[in-house]
Amino acid sequence: MANQSSVTTFILLGFSEYPHLHAPLFLLFFITYTVTLIGNLGIIVVRKINPKLHTPMYFFLSHLSFLDICYSSVFTPKLLEILIVEDRTISFTGCMTQFFFICAFVITEMFMLAVMAYDRFVAVCNPLLYTVAMSPKLCALLVIGTYMWGVFCSLTITYSLLQLSYCGPNIINHFGCEYSAILSLSCSDPTFSQLVCLIISIFNETSSLLIILASYVFIVVTIIKMPSKGGLQKAFSTCSSHLTAISIFHGIILLLYCVPNSKNSWLVVKVATVLFTVMIPMLNPLIYSLRNKDVKGTKLIHMKLVSHSV
Repeated sequence: MANQSSVTTFILLGFSEYPHLHAPLFLLFFITYTVTLIGNLGIIVVRKINPKLHTPMYFFLSHLSFLDICYSSVFTPKLLEILIVEDRTISFTGCMTQFFFICAFVITEMFMLAVMAYDRFVAVCNPLLYTVAMSPKLCALLVIGTYMWGVFCSLTITYSLLQLSYCGPNIINHFGCEYSAILSLSCSDPTFSQLVCLIISIFNETSSLLIILASYVFIVVTIIKMPSKGGLQKAFSTCSSHLTAISIFHGIILLLYCVPNSKNSWLVVKVATVLFTVMIPMLNPLIYSLRNKDVKGTKLIHMKLVSHSV
């Protein structure tokens, strides 16, 4: 059945039930977003200017940083806007566009982390053939594949939402167009959309986690067989940053979608979404740069060159 929506705009409630927190929340999210942009752009630039970082690992990391910038920029500016202005409306088209992009970027990042796990598996388990196995062509194909799959899944879910009718109310109890918040406003049967979203979510979460789990099982087995402590420490250090990023990313996804909802769960959903869309993109560059000697070394050299030029 064709979409017969009479709603042309949605009203985002955001954190309207806590007006006294708007100013401190705006300041917190603005600083976090600024750090996110600087940190992730810094990783992309550092990888570009340092020939030592022209490796598959940093190629994937630069794309992870790009994705962090993208999906943080889809949600955060609107969040900042509704914290300081009275007009909290978003058009129907704008809402669906926001959902499409956030969904595409999150799914792409999910599989980018899986690709990075495979990269670490090759680096630890087959170091002598690492540069041959992870050729520039294969790396490019893996990255293109993750982007294409993210766009395809997002198009499918967004299409299922567009087939629903929205005839009021038009108040979204969220600060952005999150799937469950949009679905709650539908006045038609959402079964098809829910089924599509469920199948895609289970497949993506299961397949990406299986790739990560299989990669790290082989990595652990290889590390256990290493005779020297130096090799063990090097193998652990090369994987620890990635494991930290994976744990935070998938942990918040499980909090968002795998915990049963209740009538009082909207605040939990909002907080989890803030952690996912605002905090994770800031944490990733900190996790990777603070635990990585090459990145820290490049930043120190760059700072010295700037200080000498001044």
